[in-house]
Amino acid sequence: MSRRGPEIETARLMLHPASMANLDALHDLWTDARVRRYLWDGETISRRRARAAIEASIESFARHGFGLWVTRERTGEAPIGFCGLLPSDEAPEVEVSYGISPPFWGRGLATEAALAVLRYGFETVGLQRIVASVDAPNVASPRVLEKAGMRYETREGQDLTYYAISRDDFPALAAPNAAPG
Repeated sequence: MSRRGPEIETARLMLHPASMANLDALHDLWTDARVRRYLWDGETISRRRARAAIEASIESFARHGFGLWVTRERTGEAPIGFCGLLPSDEAPEVEVSYGISPPFWGRGLATEAALAVLRYGFETVGLQRIVASVDAPNVASPRVLEKAGMRYETREGQDLTYYAISRDDFPALAAPNAAPG
């Protein structure tokens, strides 16, 4: 693994660590109204903020061994989304985050990317637990998380919906060739 992190390959996707070469593609994705609705608290972020997010990911790979990956179809060159592990606001937890460009929605690609990144977190980094937070109105993300084996978790006084999975409960570790749903 290089200092900037490994590439990950799935049946239909290639994931490579986010770099400044991806700034335009990620900024475009993160400012698409349909995608940002549940990211960045709905804010249209600046290129400076997108750059800072990529810099934080590069630093996270160097420090923790995980960060954001840019996703593309194996048969294509253009980025179609992102998926990654980020230090959570609820330290010491690690949170999975993802987004796919709207033309690629409904094909199970977010689930496939999430499964690959969860596997990396458990097998390569040695994490014991990974969490996710979802805005309550977001109905698609809970399906992605549930297909990846994550379970709903209650937390008092929160506006978000939470999911979590432990290494022991991760289904893909028990069935490495399982296809995403």
